[in-house]
Amino acid sequence: MDDIQVYSYPSYKTWKNLIKRPVKNVHQLTDLVLSIINNVKLYGDIALKAYTKKYDHFNLKNIQVTEEDIDKSNLKISNCLKKSIDIAYQNILCFHQNQIHEESKIEVSQGITCWRKSIPIEKIGLYVPGGSAPLLSTVLMLGIPSTLAGCKDIVLCTPPNKNGKIHPSILYTAKYVGIQKIYKVGGSQAIAAMAYGTESIPSVYKIFGPGNSYVTIAKQIVSQKGIVSIDMPAGPSEIVILTDETANPEYVASDLLSQSEHDSESYILLVTISNDFWIKKVKEELKKQLLHLSSRQDIIKKSLKNSKIILLSSLEECIHLINKVAPEHLIINCHNASYWGNKIKNAGSVFLGNYSPVSMGDYASGTNHVLPTYGYAKSYSGVSVDSFLKKVTFQKISKKGLRNLSKCVEILSSEEGLIAHKKSIKIRLNNEL
Repeated sequence: MDDIQVYSYPSYKTWKNLIKRPVKNVHQLTDLVLSIINNVKLYGDIALKAYTKKYDHFNLKNIQVTEEDIDKSNLKISNCLKKSIDIAYQNILCFHQNQIHEESKIEVSQGITCWRKSIPIEKIGLYVPGGSAPLLSTVLMLGIPSTLAGCKDIVLCTPPNKNGKIHPSILYTAKYVGIQKIYKVGGSQAIAAMAYGTESIPSVYKIFGPGNSYVTIAKQIVSQKGIVSIDMPAGPSEIVILTDETANPEYVASDLLSQSEHDSESYILLVTISNDFWIKKVKEELKKQLLHLSSRQDIIKKSLKNSKIILLSSLEECIHLINKVAPEHLIINCHNASYWGNKIKNAGSVFLGNYSPVSMGDYASGTNHVLPTYGYAKSYSGVSVDSFLKKVTFQKISKKGLRNLSKCVEILSSEEGLIAHKKSIKIRLNNEL
């Protein structure tokens, strides 16, 4: 495909520019999102209904989805879809259940015992994008770990279609994982509603879920203001594929296409040590396979136009570049993929070998698909059960333990000039005399 730019053996000093994500001018967007947030904060449901009319082109009467609509969703989707939801559910549940571990109490020294306890975040908000496709998979990825963690109040917001309805597959999946509070609100107004609360939508303590630029900016604003916590900064979908001459060009092309159909701003990068002939075969496959995709062709073409193929001289060099990119999704499709996978330091989720497409992780293999983008994989993890928990530390100190450690703490607190700290220990020791 002629649109994809190929860079052969670029010098190290050009890497930074080659791998950088497109930077949006967000100042105008930020001003708009801030005004939406402030209006929702001030006017509650009235503002939500006004924005739903403006952006979703529907006059919303009831913001919350009724129990009847949730129950009816069972009749509106096929049995084969229900079976697929169940299979995906079981795999995701199995993987996430194994993340739950009770920590032991530790006697750090005589008379001093410390431990941590995992406590679920009481109120959480899940954002599920609507747009051009019902992302029922995101309901599974957020709903399963949040219910496993034991979160008490779970609120789900998702935009309605032009008829003011939520897709039945989203409603069915939400009920399947145990979520009942579903609201027909999308965009930055949904984030504002979950942050501040309205007459219909309760406020939450932490917001999860992917979204467009408006949603991302809204999450960052409410997080910076200290109103709520968020899962992670997020942007358009990303894929990096590492290949050598053993990779099948047909498979590689299909993986590039599958991620490029998410968003016209998707970040797509192929890093390879294969020769020009192999790269030519990949480009031919892209062109051929694209012809057979009946939907989302415009999105894919725009995405591929911004994509890159980088040809380097060694796999070591490729790994070095990939760790700088810190991609959301990484496919390692080369000889001895597990060996090279062990050298990855920065990635959201890694897929090893010829038969591990990202699509499996997006839906049903078990791992979570809510992952850090835009290079945040250098410091953030994807969503897990831990994302929905707080770790609270406990300690119990006996009289002997207090006496044994008192001298140490008195010296340290005196050095910092915090005399009341020192006295809080001394007063107890004096009472023992």
